[in-house]
Amino acid sequence: MTPRDEELEQVTDAVLMASRVLVAVASRSIAAVDDSVTLPQFRALVVLEQAPRTAGDLAHELRVQPSTATRLCDRLVSKRLVVRTTDPSNRREVTVRLSASGRRLVNAATARRRTEIARIMERVPARHRAAIVKALDAFRAAAGEEPAASPVPW
Repeated sequence: MTPRDEELEQVTDAVLMASRVLVAVASRSIAAVDDSVTLPQFRALVVLEQAPRTAGDLAHELRVQPSTATRLCDRLVSKRLVVRTTDPSNRREVTVRLSASGRRLVNAATARRRTEIARIMERVPARHRAAIVKALDAFRAAAGEEPAASPVPW
């Protein structure tokens, strides 16, 4: 194995471990607010927080099949976290939007997540924090994600 391959292996393992921590933080923050909401459902709520979507658009954004997005929306409607509306000019087009209770859930879970991440980062030596920001920004850019105008709850 070349030094470059070894370095790539080390960074991949480090990111994998960090992602496990972040998924655990995310799961705990959601469960603390509403333990009936799954991580995929929360992802949908976060997407819908940005703007209402059709089920097809939501499926595309979540990278799932349209039928999966429809079932996900059915569950979120039954939990009263999203609302479906029909476009009066095109009755075949149904839009899904976040309800007030869905917005409260996203905000509460995000606040809990932010608090837990801040507690973890307090334990990271201050001299390493700028490097973490730089590395995570490079990771985000390499993944093709645009920088958020405001902190993204997901």
